[in-house]
Amino acid sequence: MDSSLGKTRSRLRVSARSRTQAGSAIVEGAFVLLPMLALMFAMADFPLGIFIQNTLREAVREGVRFAITQQTGSNGQDAAILSVVESYSMGFLSSAGITAGTETFTITYYAGTTLNAVTGVGSNAGGNICVVTATIKHTWMAPVWQTLHLITLVASSSDVMEPPPGGVIPAR
Repeated sequence: MDSSLGKTRSRLRVSARSRTQAGSAIVEGAFVLLPMLALMFAMADFPLGIFIQNTLREAVREGVRFAITQQTGSNGQDAAILSVVESYSMGFLSSAGITAGTETFTITYYAGTTLNAVTGVGSNAGGNICVVTATIKHTWMAPVWQTLHLITLVASSSDVMEPPPGGVIPAR
């Protein structure tokens, strides 16, 4: 008889203990789950940022390669260079983003002998240096890294302009 009474008391203690600890299991799970999710987002977010940076660098390089060969389109050489960079950037750089101000794109020409910036007609002449620069602001997937939640990715490339075929400098 004493053994059955002891078993009943221990069952009551176990059930009372499990009822009081049921809420703590949920809280402990949340304490573990939130840092794990942050790490999972970081494992996806950092490689994505590196991928965007590498894509932007390659797009700018291709834009400079296009520029130094003095190729042009119907809207002028600068518009053709922008078009090439946009096509290689996989949509990360776009005219809409440039217009909105979230992205920037610049083409600067420097005199090959003095390294002074040159503008206007003839700035894209052979022997001058063409510098193409693009900037993208990337938003983190999970806003846990910084207060502004933006990272600015910049890519720049330069090369010396070739003399134009036939000696005619294309319009900028």
